[in-house]
Order: sequence, then structure tokens, then C-alpha cells
Amino acid sequence: MKPGVLVISHGSREKRWVSLVDEAVQELAKDVDVPVVASYLELVEGRLIQDGICTLEDQGVTDMLVIPLFVSSGSTHVDEIAYALGVKAVPGKETELGPFKVKARVHFGTPVDDGPDIAIMVWDKVRELSKEPSKEVVLLVGHGSRHELFRTRWESGISSLARRVAEISGTFADAALLSPGNIRGKVVEWKERGCEVIVVPLFLSEGYFTEKVIPERLAGLSCRYSGRTLLPHPLLPQWMLHQVRTLLEPLKS
Repeated sequence: MKPGVLVISHGSREKRWVSLVDEAVQELAKDVDVPVVASYLELVEGRLIQDGICTLEDQGVTDMLVIPLFVSSGSTHVDEIAYALGVKAVPGKETELGPFKVKARVHFGTPVDDGPDIAIMVWDKVRELSKEPSKEVVLLVGHGSRHELFRTRWESGISSLARRVAEISGTFADAALLSPGNIRGKVVEWKERGCEVIVVPLFLSEGYFTEKVIPERLAGLSCRYSGRTLLPHPLLPQWMLHQVRTLLEPLKS
């Protein structure tokens, strides 16, 4: 048996987006003694998922520990990747992603979702905007989904994460999704209740949604917007390391 780690994230045409993911994966690689490869679902030529699989298998990897580096179990991409890797027999929704060519045994991890370390990361990104926590609400904004099954997963995970953020920050905390588009309504609701609203994007790395879409949704509203995403943060490589150790444990017996 020879394990290896395949970290899969979405990908972007923006070099900064990719470099932030690469830097986090490189930090992970320092703490494990198995091959580690970062791969992308799309947009990063030469480094797609099949490329990553081949790179690991060329190094003799027999057991592939896959870390889906997405912020929510509600991501349709996580579901279709699991299907294409043979982890599940049928995708949750129709997908154009066909099966990958993989010989190694696949051990599939979990997305970011609502872990305690993730709540710390979120609060670290916005604490500088906080002035009077007892009168503030941290509003987490995620991508969401128009598909009911996945939207439900999004709502469950981001709401749980909001509760954790409230516990460590001393603020109120709530969640909203771009799909369905309930951000403005949430901000107005909390303002009417006398709270200052701090909006934080629940995205892996900065890009189109954090720099354009969310600010447009907030236009004309009185609130504080951090614009700061999960990366970079030293706890994210630690979260991935925990994933690796969890996936490795059953292989030791």
C-alpha cells in the first residue's frame, strides 16, 4: 500500500486564486510523508483532476486520499466529483463530468462545512471590523444552489457555522445565500432589529463573487463588508492535515 493525497478545488482563471490554494497545499505537504498533489475541476490547464490522478499513480500510489477543497457539502461539484471518482453510483443531479480513469483505491474526504477551526478562520477575517460585538451580527454569505437537495445542504452547513461564529465572537451571527438571493433581506432585517451588520463572504479565495457579485447585492445598504475569504489562513492547511489523518486511520489496521 502506498497512499497519496489529491486535493481538489474548483479552479479559476485568476492566478492569485490558484496560488492561494497552491500555497495552502504546499503547507500541507510539509506535514505529511506521502505524495501530495493539488488539482482543479476546471480552468487550470495541465492541472485538472485527471492530471492529478495520473501524477500520483505514476508515483506508485495505490490509495488516493481525496480532499474536496470546497466550502460546502451543498456544492454540486463535490457531488459530481465523488460520482466521477466512483465513490457513489449515481450523482445527485445530472452532470457532464464523466468517470475518471483511476486505478488506485479512492478514499473521499469531506468539504469545509462547519468545523470549529473554520469558525475561527471566519472570525479572524472580520474581527478588525467589529467595534461592539453585543450589538453586531456577522452575516455569512455563501454561494448556495438552485437545486433543492443541494440548497438544503448549503443552508444546514452555513447555519451551523454561523452558530459557531457567534459562540466564539460574542456577536449575533446569521447566514445568507446568493442562490436564493436573500442577502438584502437579511441585512435589512438585522438593521431593523438595531444591529450593525458585518458581511463576510464564505468563499475559499477572492474572485468574481467576492469582488463584484456580493458588493452589487449590498449596494445602497448600510453595512460593513470584509471581502476577505478563508484563504490565506494557517488553519486551512491544518484542516486538510486532519482530513488526511482521518482518511489514513482505517488503512493502518
